[in-house]
Amino acid sequence: MDLREKVAVVTGASSGLGRRFALDLARSGAIVTGLARRAELLESLGQEMRRSSPRSWTVACDVSDIDRFTAILGEIEDRHGRIDILVNNAAIGEPRAARSQSERGAVDLTPYRSVMETNYFAAVAGTLAVLPGMRERHSGAIVNVSSDSGRAPSPREVAYAASKAALSAFTEGIAFEAETNGVHLHVLYPGWVPTAMGRAAVDDGMPIPPKMVRCTEEQVSQLLLTRVGGPKIDIDATWLARLAPVARALFPTAYRKGVRRAAG
Repeated sequence: MDLREKVAVVTGASSGLGRRFALDLARSGAIVTGLARRAELLESLGQEMRRSSPRSWTVACDVSDIDRFTAILGEIEDRHGRIDILVNNAAIGEPRAARSQSERGAVDLTPYRSVMETNYFAAVAGTLAVLPGMRERHSGAIVNVSSDSGRAPSPREVAYAASKAALSAFTEGIAFEAETNGVHLHVLYPGWVPTAMGRAAVDDGMPIPPKMVRCTEEQVSQLLLTRVGGPKIDIDATWLARLAPVARALFPTAYRKGVRRAAG
């Protein structure tokens, strides 16, 4: 996809992969709107984006507030006449409360709902909000950032893995009808990236993943820029995680032992 003058929206743009996506899209000539909760970080992002893309800007928004999120997407379409690229990157990690429910009869779904609201329902809402316009124009691309944990869940990230698995399934399912109208949907699997969220998971006890599934922000962003708008749904930053479902199907006992051992 020629990114020059394309209208792009990136959620979770204040730090980590989202910030890198927004900056690299702007440097490629796109008109970028970066969305995130932290206004102070967005201010510096906006200044940096406008050095290469003067019409780029930022908006403070918690995407789990679906009404506000979709309203902002509508405002962007009104302002620019269209949205060509949506990158649903915003996500939160595994809450400790989701792992600490041990009392019989004291089930609290609140931490699970909070993860699903941000990681899954916000991305679903964003996708459904921009899809009609893209289908009418017979052009556009949506990238939903998933995780290898959605394919190969571990004991330490049950809620997070479930949200990402749901996002992958939603994206692949809706892509069947969207691609007939010239709209491309992608699921991005970035591997393990040493962002604040990635490092926090390690600090919380997750073993550091092996080198073959680690990537830098720059590597993942360049992969997105290269593949967005292409024919493949999955955008894999590493190849190893694709083997996990195969290993689970063919060698289930050995696979589960290996996951338990890796999780400590």
